[in-house]
Amino acid sequence: MTANPASQPTPGQSTPSQPAPGAHIELESLPNLRDIGGYPITGGGRVRTGVLYRSAALSRLSPADADALQRRDIRTIFDFRTEVERTAQPDVVPDGMHVVLADVLADAASAAPDEMLEAIKDPLRASQLLAGDQTAAIFDETYRQIVSSDSALRAYRSFFTDIADPANRPALFHCTSGKDRTGWAAAALLLLLGVDEADVFHDYELTNQYLPRSAAAMIKKFTDGGGDPSTLTPVLGVDPKYLQTALTEMTSRFGSITGYFRDGLGMDDDAQDTLRAALTA
Repeated sequence: MTANPASQPTPGQSTPSQPAPGAHIELESLPNLRDIGGYPITGGGRVRTGVLYRSAALSRLSPADADALQRRDIRTIFDFRTEVERTAQPDVVPDGMHVVLADVLADAASAAPDEMLEAIKDPLRASQLLAGDQTAAIFDETYRQIVSSDSALRAYRSFFTDIADPANRPALFHCTSGKDRTGWAAAALLLLLGVDEADVFHDYELTNQYLPRSAAAMIKKFTDGGGDPSTLTPVLGVDPKYLQTALTEMTSRFGSITGYFRDGLGMDDDAQDTLRAALTA
């Protein structure tokens, strides 16, 4: 995919008053945290900043970083994880924030990408799980489920409907690593708001810059245990072909991004317009 030079944000470019779109928010205990705002909209305007954030799970959130989230006035946390994931690593919820559970993969046999993250604690098991073409097949199927399974449609309908209500914003949404279920939520929303597809892929792929740096200790432990660090690439990052799989599934099932919101999520034109008005300026 060739980016549009006129609209493609460049990581690190910013002004004193306006951080670069997708800029990483450095909190030591909360990986892959960023504001999804700032991206230009086709026809004029930008996605609002300071109202919607994406991240990995808050299971290791420190008191200092909880204070940092509170200073951003976040009211609602949307958790896309399965019950198994939430039980194993419950979020640390800062005072004053309300949690909404929206289990995207409740209907799936497993939350495979994030189960891979758990598996890499055992280098031998990880090598077996990530062997050959098995990884690509797992991610392809997971991304199709993220778009069109009944549980995914219920979860994302709840999420998009809720964030249209100003009482629920600013808000933060996450899964385990903040890249697949979270990545689709961000991509679908940005497309609906009118962000250029090249910029949507750019935002999606920023995970490849932000997530591995927070996992340096994990990578070292894996390598010291005899694991090949190159096998961790699909677990700690994203591949644009998986987002393309999701877009292909969306087009096949619903025709377009507006069709996905209308026919898949049950959000009519008025509801879509309300969401656009809430998150663009």
